[in-house]
Formats: sequence, C-alpha cells, structure tokens
Amino acid sequence: MSRAEAKADPEGEADPGTVAVAADGEMPRAAHPFWSLGLFRSELTITLRRWRTLALLGVLAAVPVLVGIAVKIETGDGSAAGQRGGGGEGPAFMAQITNNGLFLVFTALAATLPFFLPMAVGVVAGDAVAGEANSGTLRYLLVAPAGRTRLLLAKYATTVTFCLLATLVVAVSALAVGAMLFPLGDLTTISGTRISFADGLGRALLIALAVTASLLGLAALGLFVSTLTSSGIAAMATTVGLLTTVQILDQIPQLHAIQPYLFSHYWLSFADLMREPVYWVELQKNLALQAVYVAVFGSAAWARFTTKDVTA
Repeated sequence: MSRAEAKADPEGEADPGTVAVAADGEMPRAAHPFWSLGLFRSELTITLRRWRTLALLGVLAAVPVLVGIAVKIETGDGSAAGQRGGGGEGPAFMAQITNNGLFLVFTALAATLPFFLPMAVGVVAGDAVAGEANSGTLRYLLVAPAGRTRLLLAKYATTVTFCLLATLVVAVSALAVGAMLFPLGDLTTISGTRISFADGLGRALLIALAVTASLLGLAALGLFVSTLTSSGIAAMATTVGLLTTVQILDQIPQLHAIQPYLFSHYWLSFADLMREPVYWVELQKNLALQAVYVAVFGSAAWARFTTKDVTA
C-alpha cells in the first residue's frame, strides 16, 4: 500500500470530483516540488519490502554461489577438463575463473542475463500498474497530487532501480564468492593483454551498468503490458512469456533478418568491455536498441495509462 491511500475517504470512497480531475491526468492541487521524489521513494520502498522481490533477489544472489562451488569442485582435482572450464561448455569466462575469482562476476552475469535477470525484471515491471489495479489501490494513488504521468514515471524509475539492484546483487555475490574460493589479482582480457585488478574491478562495474542498460527495453515493455490489464499475475505472465518468445526467435537461424531488432539480441555484447582496446560497436547497437524500445513502449504505456478508465 502506498502512502497516497491515506488521501482516500475513511469509508474507502474518494471524492468523486477529485477522482474525475485525476482521471484526466490533471493534479487536483499544486504539487510539492519534491513530490515526484517522494513518490518514487515510496514506490521503491514498497517494491523492495515485498516478499516476492526479496525472493527474486535471493535467487539471483544464489546463482553465483552455485556456479562458484560447481567450478571449485570440478577443478579441485586439477584435471585437464576442469582447467578447460568444463570442456569448453558454459559462458566464455568460465575457463578463467580458477585463475582469477573476478571472472566469476562476468560468468555469473553471462549466466543470469538470458533468463534469471530479465525474468525478475519482467515480474516487477508487469506488476507495476496491474498490481495496484488488482489490489484496488490505483484509484487512491491517482487522488494524490501526482498525476498519471508522474505516477507512471515513478513506476518506471522504480523498475529501472530494481534492474540496477538486481544486477549489483549478482555482481557483488559473485565477487564475494570468487574472492573466497579463487585467487585474485591481475587478469587477462579476451584479447590476451594483462590489466591490473583495479582496472578489472572498474570494468566489472561498467559491465554491471551495461547489463542494467540491456534490461531497460524489457522494463518499458513490461510496464506497457501492465497498463493493459487489471491482473498483476496476467501482466507478469505475459511479460515473461514475451521474453521467452523473443529469446526463442533470436535462436532461429532462418529469422536472422529480424533478430537485430529483438531487444535481447545484443545482451551479451558486454563481453566486449573485456577486450583491449574495448570494442564499442555492439555495445552502441545495444544501447541504441534499448533506447528505441524505451521510447516506443514508454510512449505506448503513457498513452494507454493517461486515457485508461480507472475503476479500481
């Protein structure tokens, strides 16, 4: 429940005149200049307090632990297969984990980005508006002097913040496990050059930001889907279903003509940040593609939400 519910009548009914004004997207009275920040803080607090959100973050934090333990067990006997990183299977960084624990960060992000991270984002984005409508709190949120546009922006900002938090949870968990199970120090890039551990940490942070940016298009798509229904479960299922469909389409060779336009096509381009010098072409294509998805589906979500007849 948001603090805006306190604006409602004690009997559970809002002033019809106020609701009518809010339904048009106008503020019933002048908003405090810091209202948007307060609304964002409120939405973020509510999202992070949900058990569902905590469970998602817990699962994401567990993935690097499982990967690190699996690699440690496999390479514990010093077998040749273990030194090759499981016979060449798994993410490209897998073979380097035993030499430097920092590579567990890159491996964990590569392992979670195709499914676990976007699934978590899809759940949060899909529930953003539909969840409020399903619980009957959306109408009360619109009574507050926020306006539909500000509320939608606060919802999207909350989802983007979750994208960053989820990515950092994976990265920090992987770094902690990598430091405990494997040595740390200078590391070798994909290009074969050596960089310092500090430089490696800096690139790990850049990679985390690149992964976060890769999820922005999906977040906008999920928010749009959330404005189409009053069922949070339906919105979450639809967003995750679209994610799965796009992932499948991106693996079919016969569809190569449309694959560069799928939001997941350049997700793994963050690996180019581990080259020396950095190869920016694929990264720039990914950022441009995510910007297009944000613009298109963000606009669609705004158009839908500002004209939607809110009855719950």
